[in-house]
Amino acid sequence: MSYIVIATSNAHKVQEYAKLIGDEKVELKSLLDYPGFPGVEENGATFAENAAIKALAACKYCDVPAFADDSGLEIAALDNRPGIYSARYAATDAERIARVLGEMEGVTDRRARFVCAIAIAINGEIIESFEGEIKGTIGFTPKGTNGFGYDPIFIPDGMTRSFAELTDAEKNAISHRHNAFVKAQEFVEDQMSVLDEDFN
Repeated sequence: MSYIVIATSNAHKVQEYAKLIGDEKVELKSLLDYPGFPGVEENGATFAENAAIKALAACKYCDVPAFADDSGLEIAALDNRPGIYSARYAATDAERIARVLGEMEGVTDRRARFVCAIAIAINGEIIESFEGEIKGTIGFTPKGTNGFGYDPIFIPDGMTRSFAELTDAEKNAISHRHNAFVKAQEFVEDQMSVLDEDFN
């Protein structure tokens, strides 16, 4: 069986991608399988740049095809903060949510979007990157216990429930990660004859 490494140690993210891939021909590994990975500094100015930094580092260290995503929450009224600093906005998910809600206190424009960029690296080079998004609004209080990150306060457009109130299947069908992954998957399938040689 061929395998590809996702450049993350986030178990929640690994589970989401495993469900998205759903392919018995390709085994998904993560940096949890490579405890010696030295880590990288995410010093890019965009989601795509940070995804490329992580994918390239994982590809070189693990010596197999790798992909990485960088994702985050952009809020219109906060000049698109927290953006690329979403995971670093505070120490824990609860603290990050509390900071956002504090900054949104009294704000009527609740528009926001989740963004995800995926970069694919093979043979020590970035071969392509993709971006997906989902638009929505920021709720006034956290709701739901499913998901992670800012999911409890993000309400997708056309819905009344937060991401954290959706089932995994419901979220994975519309999420920013899904939308970016579909584009990446289509590219991989188009290039399968080339990628198969690299996977094996």
